[in-house]
Amino acid sequence: MANLPPGLDRRHLDAILDEPRLRRLLAVLDGHGEETRVVGGAVRNALFGRPVKDVDLATTALPQVTQARAEAAGFKVVPTGIAHGTLTVIVAGEPFEVTTLREDVETDGRHAVVRFGRDFAADALRRDFTINALSVCADGEIRDYAGGLDDIAARRVRFIGSARGRIREDYLRILRFFRFFAEYATGPVDAEGLHAAIHERAGLERLSRERIRSEFLRLLAAPRARETAALITHAGLLDRLTGGIGDPGRLARVIAHAPPDPVLRLAAFDVASGADAARLVERLRLSNAEAARLAAYARAFPALRGRMPAPDAMQIRRLVAEFGVEAVSDAAYALDGEPRPVLDDPARAALAAFRSGAEPVPEMPLAGRDLLARGVARGRMIGAALAHAREAWLAGGCRGGEAERERLIAIAMEVAGQSAGARSR
Repeated sequence: MANLPPGLDRRHLDAILDEPRLRRLLAVLDGHGEETRVVGGAVRNALFGRPVKDVDLATTALPQVTQARAEAAGFKVVPTGIAHGTLTVIVAGEPFEVTTLREDVETDGRHAVVRFGRDFAADALRRDFTINALSVCADGEIRDYAGGLDDIAARRVRFIGSARGRIREDYLRILRFFRFFAEYATGPVDAEGLHAAIHERAGLERLSRERIRSEFLRLLAAPRARETAALITHAGLLDRLTGGIGDPGRLARVIAHAPPDPVLRLAAFDVASGADAARLVERLRLSNAEAARLAAYARAFPALRGRMPAPDAMQIRRLVAEFGVEAVSDAAYALDGEPRPVLDDPARAALAAFRSGAEPVPEMPLAGRDLLARGVARGRMIGAALAHAREAWLAGGCRGGEAERERLIAIAMEVAGQSAGARSR
């Protein structure tokens, strides 16, 4: 059994191994010439003292043997990746991924041609980082083929073997190197890994934008996002990822003042205009919700940045009505700590009330149907009248009620009348 370096505690790992459903599965798959172990992220996170979401297993058994044994024991088997040797075995409602040991035959910088193997060491040494190459036997013995235990104890992220060689097998490992550093490391970045990432940066062009988005947002959510984003920026890699410049200082202030939120951190780090938001939507293939959030942030951000005098509580109300509470809140977080604006206590309290929902976002008490009911024709005229009335509503403090509605109707009808008169001439 591998001796744990000082500072490591295996209690979390033992708790996983004591889980009844896992013990049942290992008892079914182990023996009769085959061996199955817990591998990968479950081992790593348990030894780091981090939450373990999924428990993955590696086995010497071929997929058809795994399936036959699992089904004979009454477990449901789903062939989630059978071409690559992966089955999902469901034990009393709990899914476990079970993958046959593999060896790389050929790599092209993104995908590998593999063959099934029976050597746990060979399977471990084809992985990316030492901390991901650990495995644990059913009896609790830890197997470490790459020095992963020492690196976990040192809170260090290192490639297995040659960093450049590992990256050339799969260029996604550049992003994973930085993401794992942001998530797990406490000391300086591994110099060999950093230099290899810089030398091999052209390979980032081969990655899908969806994979870049996934890794980059996870990186921004990690504990050392600030230092890692600065590393990526100074290493000249950010342009290949987002096409932007990045503002590590603003990112640092958002991390310091706002709850963890990768989309907010992305906005603070790399958005100062609508063009920036559109660029990120294209470069990272952001979801519709993420795209809408960045676009709203890009509108609210210049309305707050450098504002002098700083907005008071009433102006916060107007900004929230105009841009939305999330956009104003995001922009305020990004600007917190900059010379301007400096929100006073009443303004901060007003924004906090909108954030919490204690204060509802103001809604304009006038709609198109109100003007249609008064004979305004559909089309551009009604749109122009509503836009003019909205400006008056925002300027008047975003009030509600019947008196405000009547005031806005009068303003809108005046505009509609002027438009109709202009057309008649």
